[in-house]
Amino acid sequence: MRITVYGLWHLGSVTAACLASAGRPTVGLDLDESVVADLNRGKPPLFEPGLAERIGAGLASGRLSFTSRPDEALGSADVVWVTFDTPVDDHDQADVGHVRRRLDAVVDAIRPGALVLVSSQLPVGFVRSLERDWSGRRLRFACSPENLRLGKALDSFEHPERVVVGVADEADRPLLAALFGPFCPRIEWMSIESAEMTKHALNAFLATSVAFINELARLCEAVGADAKQVERGLKSDGRIGPRAYLSPGAAFAGGTLARDLRFLAGSGRSHRTATPLVDGVLASNRVHEEWLHDRLHDMLRDVDGSIAAVLGLTYKPGTSTLRRSASVELCSWLSERGVRVQAHDPAIGGLPEELRGSVRLCRSPLEAITGADIAVVATEWPDYRSLAADDFVKAMRRPRVVDPGWFLADALGHDPRIVYAAPGRPARG
Repeated sequence: MRITVYGLWHLGSVTAACLASAGRPTVGLDLDESVVADLNRGKPPLFEPGLAERIGAGLASGRLSFTSRPDEALGSADVVWVTFDTPVDDHDQADVGHVRRRLDAVVDAIRPGALVLVSSQLPVGFVRSLERDWSGRRLRFACSPENLRLGKALDSFEHPERVVVGVADEADRPLLAALFGPFCPRIEWMSIESAEMTKHALNAFLATSVAFINELARLCEAVGADAKQVERGLKSDGRIGPRAYLSPGAAFAGGTLARDLRFLAGSGRSHRTATPLVDGVLASNRVHEEWLHDRLHDMLRDVDGSIAAVLGLTYKPGTSTLRRSASVELCSWLSERGVRVQAHDPAIGGLPEELRGSVRLCRSPLEAITGADIAVVATEWPDYRSLAADDFVKAMRRPRVVDPGWFLADALGHDPRIVYAAPGRPARG
């Protein structure tokens, strides 16, 4: 089976590396020559734990190669695996046309009879539109929505609980079963439209859970309840379970969850079907985005010339990406209000352009909190658990900590010397 992975950012580079590691001869294709040149040197487009080593091993074995030439990559491919990371704008609207244009640019090079497998996050109906518009080319089509997790992408690709696969033709099941077999024997077979909708539904369900517990956390603060205790009560019910997305924390950032909510809301408008629950999740999340701003405003209102330590800048731990990072937005928000910002992140060697001149990048978390009037745990890197309560008390001018995800609750939440705030728990100290 000859496989070409088309689109080599996060999803594509992980997919290609894991296929080669499983013994599949794999060609990675991207029209950006600089991305291809870096990958051929073993350098992935963004940091993901273990990915650079996996790419290096694939190149050394000869099972993995990268090219920017469609004729080299597609002329003999049995499977063309579409793995673009669909761009999302600041309003969580996906640029579907970006993916479609790149597909149309190479379709003439795809071997007749090849299977086009789409894993990029795209709205319901996208794969059928390809099938319709490319009729006469003798191509086959399938859909398996991506299910990677930033920072844990290799594990989530190689050890999924199940794989969702939508097929246009039942005759393609054996080929796809052989493709996914080394990673997961459990395949949920369905139609292409159902596979596309399953991805939207999964992310919408997770987003609904996040918005629900965060809304409940704000109510807990108002009535004096502890949201973490309520979380424990919910998860102990067998109908909900311990793995439910029900931990009070920050609002979900723009990107994957918001994108799929927008897909569903847009589909509802297109088909004149009301989606009040989806619309309500987005509205609730927007309200919760102000929780952090409100806490910072309350805790800094009596401080002149205040200094804030922001611990973590990346979108989430385990990655180097700053795209749509709530931490970066927080730094800008603080700076605009005259607060001096000292930031640290273990994966970042330099500040993004919008923060240069207004934020000081520190070499260690201890340096970041030194002299600060408040510290925000913005990205939950394990490094920050090395900080003890004594470190905050001794280093900070005022030991005040805002921890949207309760990440340091065990170390700081019960220390009377520290004013500690987390969603669903009134600040104490």
